[in-house]
Amino acid sequence: MDLTVVEQPGAPDSFSVDGTSFPTNQGRLCRKGNTAAELLTRRHDRLTAPLLRGDDGELHPTTWEAALTHVVTEIRRIQDEHGPDGVGVFGSGGLTNEKTYALGKFARVALGTAQIDYNGRFCMSSASKASTLAFGLDRGLPFPLTDLDAACTVLLLGSNVADTMPPFVQHLEGAQASGGLIVVDPRRSATAELTADGGGLHVAPAPGGDLVLLLSVAQVVLEEGFAAEDYLSRRVTGLDAFRRTVAHWWPERAQAATGVGADQIRLVARRLGHAARAARAGGDPVYILTGRRRRAATGRHRHGPRGDQPGPVAGAARHPRRRIRHPDRAGQRAGGREMGQKTDQLPGIRSITDPADRAHMARIWGVDEESLPGPGQPAAQLLHTMGRDGGVKGLLVHGSNVAISAPDAGRVVENLRALDLLVVADFFLSETAEEADVVLPVLQWAEEDGTMTNLEGRVLRRRKLVEPPSSADPDSGPRSELWIWHELARRLGRPSGFPVDPAEVFAEIRRATAGAAADYSGLDWDLIDAGHAPYWPVPSATLSGEASLTGEPIIGTTRMFLERFAHPDGKARLAAITPGKIPAPAPGQLTLTTGRHMEHYQSGTQTRRVPALLDTHPEATVAVHPATPWSTASTTATRPSSPTPRAR
Repeated sequence: MDLTVVEQPGAPDSFSVDGTSFPTNQGRLCRKGNTAAELLTRRHDRLTAPLLRGDDGELHPTTWEAALTHVVTEIRRIQDEHGPDGVGVFGSGGLTNEKTYALGKFARVALGTAQIDYNGRFCMSSASKASTLAFGLDRGLPFPLTDLDAACTVLLLGSNVADTMPPFVQHLEGAQASGGLIVVDPRRSATAELTADGGGLHVAPAPGGDLVLLLSVAQVVLEEGFAAEDYLSRRVTGLDAFRRTVAHWWPERAQAATGVGADQIRLVARRLGHAARAARAGGDPVYILTGRRRRAATGRHRHGPRGDQPGPVAGAARHPRRRIRHPDRAGQRAGGREMGQKTDQLPGIRSITDPADRAHMARIWGVDEESLPGPGQPAAQLLHTMGRDGGVKGLLVHGSNVAISAPDAGRVVENLRALDLLVVADFFLSETAEEADVVLPVLQWAEEDGTMTNLEGRVLRRRKLVEPPSSADPDSGPRSELWIWHELARRLGRPSGFPVDPAEVFAEIRRATAGAAADYSGLDWDLIDAGHAPYWPVPSATLSGEASLTGEPIIGTTRMFLERFAHPDGKARLAAITPGKIPAPAPGQLTLTTGRHMEHYQSGTQTRRVPALLDTHPEATVAVHPATPWSTASTTATRPSSPTPRAR
């Protein structure tokens, strides 16, 4: 996206955005992208000064000195009483790589707390865990998105890209034209509509039935001889256990559990099987894409990995002609989890429990290894225990509106109010900021430098083009989070090691990730600014010999797993899987599932401030099938006081 700034003497600057020549979107922008510049204008609701809650219970403007002094005083008091883990940190997938890295470092070094996690845990961690278990590593898409252009068959499960990533849809046109787009979704979503008129097949399992559906598809693939047996013997372990699992889910049995007819299950399996067989012989490629919110691993499904398993069976993860992966929706979700704000990870996807990884990061950060905390509570547990016995008593929130977007939001709001200290950094007064003791105004995307990592593992530059709003008080005005963490660390007695310049932070990222799975050590800003296209891992700046669709010379690794997987033996892992029992709805009870409007993102803190987006969808809605009795629908549409297991 290109941002144009027009300076007007005597008047505020004006801004406009245009799609740029880039492989993934090819110059196209979604509605959110087209209106992104509107929030850069001088708005009355933009936060321009720190806010501190007074004795009257209201938030009042204050100086940075007063705000930071209050935060440090309360952090010290809480940690003196409850220990380092008395204070927690909650991050965001919207932070730059530099800020994500610095936030994880701030939590573990300046605060000494294990209690840090981020909002990406809600939408990606289960699929990420499954990828790590199956392949040894997760990178979102392990290939450029443009590889999809040549596909004859694409199975897309649990992702409504037509609404969440509209420019993505153009890469499905080849599969759609050949009638090979298979969309698995309980709803007739905008993406499912792409299968109409011969474009492919919409498979609509009952909510929660997708795991059994996948197992049954794999059963047909194995039973009817579509499996790439030579590939499986060389590149995969655990096939026998997996084969025994899927043998229990022949299509007629799966039909009863999923609501998908046995004939349709066989149709899907045979379409994938024939296409994969042709691809292995040099034909058009086949892809299996699973949404990031599928309950794909032990993190959200106690019976083990799910969505990734049929791909290796069909040989789909072998090379660029047969692939399986998870599309992320957000531009920075990848970097958000690679740089150390997940509670169980250190930068570079290093493990916080691995002695060698801990020793490496201790050297980079200049601290004793023993001083680094271990893993803390994942996001949902962190939020659901805060303010209670055994939970954090203070929380610093950066770029996330947990009062709206977290699971069981009502409970989260109650817990926010029970905290001794809540600090929120944002550029608008979100619902979470409204509950805070201290609100810190920060910079928007065009007001800062840094890097982002997109769904393909490509590292992108974010360049500062706009000055943040000024303030009459020199001790006021929005500031970078890097400056905030530097100042807090200094006041907490950690005066060094927290640079304010994002370029300095990236230089440290290079050292921190050297030799790690997500290796950025061969990359610097100059290479990106010179027009190179880097895909991690980037252990050196050596050109790959490839160029992107728009001509940028590529460095790093565009396609993962071509020769070996990331497990020590180089093989992928299949495993026995036992689906959990999902209770059938009681009479008159509906099963609810979530979705998105094309115009809005997350809680709408930003998008609902854009008139064109708000006018199109001014409020959240409940969509009910026409065949549902209205008396049932109208009753269920109210907020349930005690959600059922399927409504949570």
